[in-house]
This record gives sequence, structure tokens and C-alpha cells, in this order.
Amino acid sequence: MKAFECKKCGECCYGEGGIHLQPEEIEKIADFLGLTEDSFIALHCEERHARLYVRSASNSYCVFFDQDQQCLIHPVKPQPCSLWPFYPALVKDRANWNYAKEGCPGINPDASFEDFVKASKE
Repeated sequence: MKAFECKKCGECCYGEGGIHLQPEEIEKIADFLGLTEDSFIALHCEERHARLYVRSASNSYCVFFDQDQQCLIHPVKPQPCSLWPFYPALVKDRANWNYAKEGCPGINPDASFEDFVKASKE
């Protein structure tokens, strides 16, 4: 039994910007999109607390999420996106994991917290 299997529903792509970008990610994504880093930042990022984050679209989804095509930058997606749902806060805290299970259909409701933690290390 898998503790997590992505359903490509986009639920993890919904919500106001929590995707902080590292400098090397900015370079990779800009390159992937055929943009300069400055253009990428101007078009797709916002600065908060002296950090750059991926913008959210008017529908509150990530600007790179398309209902039909899913993640438009999937091959170069940022680390927080790659980690989901195995964020440290979910792997270390059963209550957070339970909360995440309610919103993410890819987290197997029949898997135990221990199964989930084990899967995070695979």
C-alpha cells in the first residue's frame, strides 16, 4: 500500500503564495520558459520579506497551474512543490499530517502516520 500517490488534482497548487524560490530555481525556471531571470521575476514572482515567491493567479492557483495541463513547469518545479506532501511539518507532526490528509486526495487515508513517515524516506 502506498502512503501517497499524486492524483494530479491541483489541490497543492491552490492558495496564496507559499512557494519560496531559491536563486538556482529562478535560473532553471526562467531558462525552461525561455525568459531572462529579470523577465521571469517581473512576470511570475512577488517579493515578500526580502524573498521571492511564485505569484498566485486571480483564481488563487499558482500561476503555473493549468487545469488541463497541470504544472506548466513540472520538470523544473521548485523544491517545495517537489517535496509535497513530505514537508518536515507533516512528517514530524501527526496532527499536521491528519490536517493535510483532509485536503490532499493523494495521501492514502488507510495508511498510518508511520507508513507516511517511512514513505518520506524512500
